[in-house]
Amino acid sequence: MFSRAFSGFAVADLNAARDFYADTLGLDVAEENGMLILQLDGGARPTLIYPKPDHEPATYTILNFEVEDIDAVVDELMDRGVDFELYEGFGQDERGVMRNQGPPIAWFRDPAGNILAVIEA
Repeated sequence: MFSRAFSGFAVADLNAARDFYADTLGLDVAEENGMLILQLDGGARPTLIYPKPDHEPATYTILNFEVEDIDAVVDELMDRGVDFELYEGFGQDERGVMRNQGPPIAWFRDPAGNILAVIEA
């Protein structure tokens, strides 16, 4: 019945999202029908980003990016102006990387306030 699926999420400002996902994160971003399409590596179905003027950011991680070297990626993103989240009680280092519960992971937000993460795989 449901043989194909894809994910999507909302943002308040499509232009800010395009700049962030394409320029800051370096992802392949296309625009189609007034929405953004993220074509992620690995041949996965694209992720849809759609405008929602009364958008409220999710309180959970909406997108995880697998990386080989979390320290190098965190450094590069910080150089590009990305701020990493620090959560009380998570045991993160000063840059926001949590290493003591599963694979190393660090969280940051897009311009709409949505929570994203890089996770070492």
